[in-house]
Amino acid sequence: MQLKRADPRALAELSVQVWRQVKGYGRFAAFFGPDVLLVPVPGSAAQPGGRWVGERVAGCLRELGLGRSVESVLCRRHAVRKSATSPAGLRPTVMDHYASFAVAVAAARAGRDSPARLVLVDDVITRGRTLLAGAARLREAFPQAEIRGFALLRTLAAGEAVRATPDPREGSVWWGRGDARRSP
Repeated sequence: MQLKRADPRALAELSVQVWRQVKGYGRFAAFFGPDVLLVPVPGSAAQPGGRWVGERVAGCLRELGLGRSVESVLCRRHAVRKSATSPAGLRPTVMDHYASFAVAVAAARAGRDSPARLVLVDDVITRGRTLLAGAARLREAFPQAEIRGFALLRTLAAGEAVRATPDPREGSVWWGRGDARRSP
């Protein structure tokens, strides 16, 4: 898949589609704006200095004026199993992701410069485990901030059919019955 390979052309095209939804149709207004700090969701490996897909997506969104800046505030302390290539029962849990995440100390100590609005940016959302764990870590460092998650693509629920392409949706991710839950 071109998205998982961080193909620059595919990322640019998908980001422009997001921009059209925001600017042309007023969608996702709560997610983007000149005061929003875009926080890329780290890949599964702990790669200091590496550019992962979420970082590239966040950069494209920033270039289109959908956020103030991109800061890699969230990082991995250690690697977790890659969800995309793991069988459903062996994918990392919310707690696995949470334990592997850390908030960059310098960003957390910004004090007066603490952002009011943070948007976690990922490439694909399945259940929402990664976004839920990342949001929990950010909440510890920025307790007053509004925190949201954004993914370029979402997996379909069992029995759900593709309605249109693109099919942008706003939804929710929450903790329920011992795991992350997502709608839609």
